Amino acid sequence: MKDFFLKIWPWLKNKYVIAIAVFTIWVLFFDQNNMVDRMKMSGEIRQLEADKEYYMEQIEKDSTRLHELTTDKDNLEKYAREQFLMKKKNEDVFVVIEEKE
Repeated sequence: MKDFFLKIWPWLKNKYVIAIAVFTIWVLFFDQNNMVDRMKMSGEIRQLEADKEYYMEQIEKDSTRLHELTTDKDNLEKYAREQFLMKKKNEDVFVVIEEKE
C-alpha cells in the first residue's frame, strides 16, 4: 500500500492532474447532465420505446377489428353477442365461467 502511494504522489502534486480529476468527478456525478441521470434517462427511453411499440401493435389490431366490424354485419352480431351478451327475443343466454385451479 505504501508503494502505491509513493508511485502516485508525484502525480498528485501536478495541478493539471488534480484539475482533470476534479473536472471528471464533477461531470460524472454533480453536473446537470451527469452520468447517473443519463443512465436513468436511457433506461426510461428504452421503456417508453417498448411501450410505444406495444401500443402501435394494439392500434393495428383494433383498426383491423374495427374494419371487420364495420364492413360485415355477421361479425358485428357475433361481437355483440360475445362481448355484451346480447340476444334475440326468443333466445336464452347462458354464461359459462371456467374456474382456474
